[in-house]
Amino acid sequence: MPNPFRKGWKYLTSSLDAKIEENADPQIQINQAVEAAKKQHQQVSEQAATLIGQQRQLEMKLNRLLEDQERIQSQARQALTLADKARSSGEETTATEYEQAAEVLAAQLVSVEQQIDDTRTMHQNAQAAAEQAKNQQKESEARLQQQLSELEQLRSQAVQADMQQKATEALDSTRQFRADDSTPTLDSVRDKIERRYANALGAQELVRDNLSENIANVEAIEKDMRASARLDQIRAELDGGSSTSTDRKQITGGTEDKPENPGNPQP
Repeated sequence: MPNPFRKGWKYLTSSLDAKIEENADPQIQINQAVEAAKKQHQQVSEQAATLIGQQRQLEMKLNRLLEDQERIQSQARQALTLADKARSSGEETTATEYEQAAEVLAAQLVSVEQQIDDTRTMHQNAQAAAEQAKNQQKESEARLQQQLSELEQLRSQAVQADMQQKATEALDSTRQFRADDSTPTLDSVRDKIERRYANALGAQELVRDNLSENIANVEAIEKDMRASARLDQIRAELDGGSSTSTDRKQITGGTEDKPENPGNPQP
């Protein structure tokens, strides 16, 4: 069964971390990132320096062993030379002593040569590690410069964001000093006047349209009346013309000769 206290503590720490992260100053976080990047690069550089130092130390030891080898070899040769001279002179005891000294030098020479071989092996390994450390240090240097450039850009963006936030807060603070809603503003008065003026123009346009329509109706009625009067005049003229023609026919009808019958010619 899980421990509720431990679970609650983890929840509280996670919530606290989230709150701290949310309210943290970006500039401080950028400075922390810069310090972390520099510290990491410093550690890589120190490690590379340590490996290079070990290489140099092994080089000095190897040179010292080579010098010891040369010195012991020279002493061994000199001891053998002296032993040969002493034996040639009949000094066998002295010759034996020189030979024993040469044997001791030979043993020392073998030990030194063994140390030389071991030191050379360690030096080769140290040299390879030092070269690798140098490459890592160069990569770390380039990575540090890139990180510093990116962090500088983030710093500039953080400054711009901070300025924008302050401008927004200043704008919000000015909005707190708005006039009372019960007091008319210039815009509301202007809108009211423009609305009334527009309504008056609309009403005037409607009246003008109605007047034009009434005038057109009057003109149409007058035209119809004139047309009707003209039609009555034409009708009267037609009626008058028919009466005149009838009277004329009645006057001339009694005196007018009948046409001769073509079948009964006069004798």
